[in-house]
Amino acid sequence: MLTWIVGFILLVVKLAVVLGLLLFIAAYLVWVERKFLARLQVRYGPNRAGKFGLLQPIADTIKMIAKEDTVPEAADRAIFLIAPAVVAVTALLMFAVVPFGSGFKVWGREIPPVISDLNVGLLYVFALSSLGVYGVALGGWASNSKFALLGGIRGAAQMISYELALGLSLIPIVMLARSFSLVDIVQAQAKYPFILVQPVSFIIFFISSMAESKRIPFDLPEAENELGAGFHTEYSGMRFGLFFLGEYVHIQVLGALVAVFFLGGWRGPWLPGPMWLFLKIMVVALVMIWIRGTLPRLRYDQLMALGWKLLVPAALVNILITGVVVLI
Repeated sequence: MLTWIVGFILLVVKLAVVLGLLLFIAAYLVWVERKFLARLQVRYGPNRAGKFGLLQPIADTIKMIAKEDTVPEAADRAIFLIAPAVVAVTALLMFAVVPFGSGFKVWGREIPPVISDLNVGLLYVFALSSLGVYGVALGGWASNSKFALLGGIRGAAQMISYELALGLSLIPIVMLARSFSLVDIVQAQAKYPFILVQPVSFIIFFISSMAESKRIPFDLPEAENELGAGFHTEYSGMRFGLFFLGEYVHIQVLGALVAVFFLGGWRGPWLPGPMWLFLKIMVVALVMIWIRGTLPRLRYDQLMALGWKLLVPAALVNILITGVVVLI
């Protein structure tokens, strides 16, 4: 009984720490993005709220909470209210299987380096990623707005299409690690990170991840100059903030997955494991921000052609070659 209570307390502590860090980093990732993009475009960026604008995320949060939460008269009220939470919660839940260290002991008890080490952790990630599609599609449909509906349809088609390339790109990683557990995949990279032997998988996964996060050059579901704000046009207040939160938590999750599958996870010299994972997540996030400030938005036909005509065939060929090499 005592062992169960201690285990439960440790689980709650891990959940609280990881959730707090995710929300804090998401808030300041917005500040980093605005500052970085400003420097790329020879601007100052946020510089009014606090030193160097460091209080801007807090000011934005207060603004979101204080704003009136409106619901369009003709909207499907129940679905309209739930959709933003689906996007944010699925993004947060994906981090439950991400390993963040090599483990440590507390009161003689071994603490695993992950909230929940599922033996099907990779399938769990894909399942939640698929559920995230519903938040975008339902938010666009329930708003009863043509612009929002077009954004929701675009988002659903884009996310479903690129999920296929995303999943296929990771099959060679599973072949090499011989496990669906994210902890086992990191352990399999003890000698070298998988990016050295699977660069094609890395490129496909990274491009598909950016498309999944709906960011420039893949931000067709929002497309401000075409759709106003796309699937979240009719949202205001904290519900709009939940869409925003889900996007930036998703960036962290994708950065963590890139680190786990291709960059050795928490592995690295001198620094503690969690610090290495954090640095790798930030590097991936900065590259995504850099791409946003550099490339123009794709046309919709270009978006679909890239996924179906290039990434999916390349992923299938890579699986075939990897299978042959593993058998030999």
